[in-house]
Amino acid sequence: MAIEDQKTNAVERFATERFELSPKWVRVRFGGRFIADSHRAHLRFEPRRLPLYYFPIEDIASDVLVPSDDDSHFHVVVDGSRAENGAWSTDRYPGFVAFRWAAMDAWFEEDEEVFVHVKDPYHRVDILRSTRHVRFVLAGETIADSHRPAILFETGLPPRYYIPVTDARMELLEASDTVTECPYKGQANHLSARIGGKLHEDIAWTYKLPTPESAKIQGLVAFYQERMDDTYIDEELQPPLVTPWSKRSTS
Repeated sequence: MAIEDQKTNAVERFATERFELSPKWVRVRFGGRFIADSHRAHLRFEPRRLPLYYFPIEDIASDVLVPSDDDSHFHVVVDGSRAENGAWSTDRYPGFVAFRWAAMDAWFEEDEEVFVHVKDPYHRVDILRSTRHVRFVLAGETIADSHRPAILFETGLPPRYYIPVTDARMELLEASDTVTECPYKGQANHLSARIGGKLHEDIAWTYKLPTPESAKIQGLVAFYQERMDDTYIDEELQPPLVTPWSKRSTS
């Protein structure tokens, strides 16, 4: 799901700050070249924040960091490319420099590009096929009814039930402009429901081409339980689910 939503859920388990050596080969590309290349990158974990990579200064190209007016920050400059205050250091971890993720062109762990933000090594995604009976009700209509969901369990987040499209009322759904990204699952396209002349915006989503590790959810549709009127699991009405995604709009 969205980055900000994951910040408030998946990482708050760290009550104290941690600084750990990563076993991964990590590289950063900017301005058409690799400006950081390290087998000694460290991950900094802070409460309620996504982890960040910190690189030993020796593993960063010597000509790309330009001091800024802020003593702790650097501009990142490569030929005609410039990221204002795109890197910083801290007295807490002398000899290490971090880069602003979104300001860089690309990040790599080993030889695979990583998107959106750092993959937290303590964050887990399990997708299990199931024969649970799942039913979602919205505006008086059962919009999905399935005995063959794929259930996605993700650290710090509620289980999500991914339904085959043949078990969903796809004639009630229409594509939304909303697109979100997740480094663990890929890019999600959202769906709205039009029922009784009203549009219920962004009540479901689907991954057309998920990451290889999340291939089991490809082409399935998941519904925001917190935006449904009623959700039944094995014919038992579920209590209301309150999350950062609870708000829904209609028009």
